[in-house]
Amino acid sequence: QVQLVESGGGLVQPGGSLRLSCSASGSIFRFDGMGWYRQAPGKQRELVARITIGGTANYADSVKGRFTILRPNGDNTVYLQMNSLKFEDTAVYYCKAWRMSDYWGQGTQVTVSA
Repeated sequence: QVQLVESGGGLVQPGGSLRLSCSASGSIFRFDGMGWYRQAPGKQRELVARITIGGTANYADSVKGRFTILRPNGDNTVYLQMNSLKFEDTAVYYCKAWRMSDYWGQGTQVTVSA
């Protein structure tokens, strides 16, 4: 049973930073890719950033230059360093991993508020 567990969400002021973490358990193989998605109230879930086992990363245009996805050594742990946070970054952030099947974490709330 593969489980993804996220941590690191919270309340932050605009311009601040947060670092999200996602660790996988129960997997005996490395995921082909891992990524972060987010869902704001009343909106569809959207891609934030993703990274392959080889380290190739892709970002949503809205977070380029502010967010960095990290997956050290291609292991089954992924981080999302979020800098210069904006109000519109407020959402539940979900970790996703894939290899033949998709796996999702339970989500962690990020709230950007003054």
